[in-house]
Amino acid sequence: MAIGNPKTVPAGRYATEVLNFYKASPAINDKLILAENVRQVLDYVAKGEVEAGIVYLTDTVVRANEVKTVFTAAVESHKPIVYPIALVKGARNEKLSLEFIKTVVSEAGRDILKSYGFKTLT
Repeated sequence: MAIGNPKTVPAGRYATEVLNFYKASPAINDKLILAENVRQVLDYVAKGEVEAGIVYLTDTVVRANEVKTVFTAAVESHKPIVYPIALVKGARNEKLSLEFIKTVVSEAGRDILKSYGFKTLT
């Protein structure tokens, strides 16, 4: 099974939490393949180089024709996964940055996010 390296990849830390929650770690820790990022985990799975991988559900959407979701971890099995959006102080193009944020949080932007499996807070 492939997961992101928990030392460097947030998805790997979440995967570790999930494995611990389901008490699967002792049985598979010595069989884990640690990847550099989630896309590498997906590549391993899509190419059949591993039998399974743990990634964000949203990442499986873009490769739905190559990978199959067989299990979705319960929300209580890991810390909440949140992607904040904010303007960086001193941004070179504040106006364009604010327009981007406005687009992302708009109804159309939220619909696009939902089409890729994201849930929005607003």
